[in-house]
This record gives sequence, structure tokens and C-alpha cells, in this order.
Amino acid sequence: MSADLRILFIASNRIGDAILSTGLLARLLTEYPGARVTIAAGPASLPVFGGVPGLENAILLRKRRFGLHWLGLWWKTFGRSWRVVVDMRRSAIAWMLVADRRLTPPKAERAIHRVVQAAEMLGMAGNPPAPKIWLRTPHRDAARNLIPKTGPVLALGPTANWGGKTWPGERFAELAMRLTGPDGPLPGARIAIFGGPEERLQANPVLAAIPRDRRIDLVGKLDILTAGACLERCQMYIGNDSGLMHLSAAIGIPTLGLFGPSDERSYAPWGNRTAFVRTPESLDQIVSQPGYDHRSNETRMESLTVDAVEKAALDLLDQCSKGEAA
Repeated sequence: MSADLRILFIASNRIGDAILSTGLLARLLTEYPGARVTIAAGPASLPVFGGVPGLENAILLRKRRFGLHWLGLWWKTFGRSWRVVVDMRRSAIAWMLVADRRLTPPKAERAIHRVVQAAEMLGMAGNPPAPKIWLRTPHRDAARNLIPKTGPVLALGPTANWGGKTWPGERFAELAMRLTGPDGPLPGARIAIFGGPEERLQANPVLAAIPRDRRIDLVGKLDILTAGACLERCQMYIGNDSGLMHLSAAIGIPTLGLFGPSDERSYAPWGNRTAFVRTPESLDQIVSQPGYDHRSNETRMESLTVDAVEKAALDLLDQCSKGEAA
């Protein structure tokens, strides 16, 4: 292995954006087998890359005043020759290092999916590499204890990083009861509720409405890769537009994303086993409503009915079953 066969990957701060860029990294690892990888990312997204093959270094990139975090990153990376430097944050750092190849995302001048945007950096927009999550044995071992294989599991993601994107919790609960009822596609399934450490208040209405003997409470209890291993053991995921939604899609289980005041053209779940359903109003219609305030945590998903989400879920499961049969 060449001593300078190294890749520096500067990831987005947000978990969802970081996950959507993992297909780019996976492609580079195919192009440069045996490469040593350094990941630089913020506190939320850095753990996404914990299982990357050839991971040599993980640099925590905390924002500092006057852009001093970039100076700190340069100090930690300037003494090496890099085969490839990828900067998903479009800073100047890629041009301040010795590198054979520099990749930065083009400025989006139109609505474009983030996976396609990343693929454009490789000239692969027509065949974009799908996001990939690298799980290791400890993650899967932990998941086996948290979700024993005793029947099907429906995963729910009722939280998001902004209240405006959250579908009402009682509707998640009603939907889960329909899908796991005697006439549903997952009769008797347990229901796993996912969420981050600071999202318990958002998840509480759903947790309270699910019978204790059917409920698997994972809110705030998992690191991101163990959450991925738990999702791997579920039959379907339904959730708001969030990092968890993108994690589920990357893991490869049927994933239904719920959209309102965010743009599915850029952030729909990616993959052959995914779908989305949005409010009857478009994004433009929502943000142009009188009194709309992006700083408010009031949900903007009220018009999305349980019937509409149930139909989308049934259609997705039917699509996936036909695909598997073929």
C-alpha cells in the first residue's frame, strides 16, 4: 500500500447530509482500494463514519469564532500528501493542502437531490452511487439484544431537528395500530420508536400511545451506528424528514419519508425501497402561508392525513414485495 494513498473527507455537519454523501466516499474506496481515510466532521455527523474501512483518523470539527476551526483542521492535515481531498462544506481547505485530486460539490442552482449533487463531483450524475452505512459486529451484537428476532418490527421516527417537520405524534400511533392490527400488513408486529437524546419530548406522545407489550423504546438510547443495526432488524421505517430517515434508507429497509416544509426534491429518501408522501400543499405553498415563521416549532404537517400515509405505506410494501418476487 502506497504511503500516500490517503483520502481526507470533510463531511457535512448535519447527519442527513452526511449520510447522503456516503455513496461518494464508498465509490472512492472502490477506486482506491486500501486507502487510509481521515474524516473531519462536526459532533453530530462524525459518528456516521465510525465503521468506514481503512479509517485512520477522525477529526472532530467544532465551530470556532473567526473560522479558527478551519485553521485547526489545516494544522492537523497539512503535513501529509493526500490522494483525494473531498470537502462537502466547500471551504478553502482543499486548496491549502497538497493533493492529487480535489472534490467539492457544485453550487446548487436548481432543486437537485443531494445524492445526485455528490455524484456530479465524480461525473456520475446519471448513475449516482447510493448512500452506504458501514456497520461493525459490536453494533449488530447490541441490536440483537435490543430487538430480539421474535417477529416483525415496525420502526417509527416521530422526531426531527425542527418542530415544523414533525407529523403529530397521535397520528403516528394511529398509523402504527392500523399497520400492525389483524388486518394490517404487519399483524402483531412490535413497534420500535427511534429518536435522538434530546428528542424525548417529541417522541413521548407516540410512546404513551403504544401498548407496553408491543413497544420498543429506543429514544435517546443509541449511537447512530447501533441505530442503523437496529433498523436492519425492522421490516419497515416510517418517519419525518430527518437523519434517521436517511439512515433507514441507506440500511436498505422499506423507508417512507413524510414531508411538509422541506424539499423532497433535495431530501427524499434515496433507494429502490423508498418512497415519500407529502402534505397536499407544496413546499412553496407552505412557506408562503400568512404567519409562516421558520423559527416556530409549530408543526406544518397537520394537513397530512393518516389515510394518506397508510396508503403510501401499503403501496411501498407492495412495491417491495413485487421487487423481491421478481
